[in-house]
Amino acid sequence: MMKNKWTTSLFTVSQRIGIVWMAVLFFAPLVVEAQGDLMITPRRIVFEGNRDRQEITLANTGNDTARYTVSFVQYRMNEDGSFTQITEPDPGQLFADPYLRYFPRTVTLAPRESQVLRMQLRRRPDMQPGEYRSHMYFRAVPEERALGEEDLIEDTTAIGIRLTPIFGITIPVIVRIGEVNVSVQLSNLKVSQREDGTQWLSLTFGREGNRSVYGDLIVEHTKPGKEPVQVGIVRGIAVYTPNTLRNFSLQLRPPEGVNLSSGKLTVRYISGSEASPEVFATSELSL
Repeated sequence: MMKNKWTTSLFTVSQRIGIVWMAVLFFAPLVVEAQGDLMITPRRIVFEGNRDRQEITLANTGNDTARYTVSFVQYRMNEDGSFTQITEPDPGQLFADPYLRYFPRTVTLAPRESQVLRMQLRRRPDMQPGEYRSHMYFRAVPEERALGEEDLIEDTTAIGIRLTPIFGITIPVIVRIGEVNVSVQLSNLKVSQREDGTQWLSLTFGREGNRSVYGDLIVEHTKPGKEPVQVGIVRGIAVYTPNTLRNFSLQLRPPEGVNLSSGKLTVRYISGSEASPEVFATSELSL
């Protein structure tokens, strides 16, 4: 999960006003998460079974030394897949950060340097069965300018504007305690064509149980007597607790010669494990 912050400072002869905008962006899943010059591996942390320690590798791919602070933030997932930052859990939602320790809390990386952040789960007897989730936030600390180095404004009636980008990345940290279960259904499948001529498949994930689900969505087109052809794929789709629904759409990209006006679409939602992928749900749509 990722963030961009833009801090705008307005300078006049008699006042200095700071205005901050915040926008949270969640990029398509990659092998690592990257924003600015920071790369993070892995992209999500899950404590389950007897595992109580995890490691995260931070790497500076840029040419300048960078400093990051590490903290936790909380998010609600909305039905359209977007996120809203919250401070109190929704009904049925459990925060993970009270049970986690990590070190270091500030990281300074020279160019092409990497460092390992270590995290430990502190289990407590009063923890109820289920899934706990918080998001670890890696916030870039902007380089401060020395006094006297600020830009001078010759016209004292003018307003000067300086934009300082502040990059940050969030990754989910999930803790599963006791017996957890999940089931998923795919419903409301519909193909529509947009004004630009592209075809899109919309559907709804239905989640039941006390744990979240995370996996890849694969769409295949079949006709009688022909082999299935993959026409769409999106990796790393999550439906977090306590959400029971998530609406989703993806663009269909049929190979040349494949016509989606007939036949059927088979949609599979599977876990991201290449060794032993689990099929969470399957659904079909006749065209």
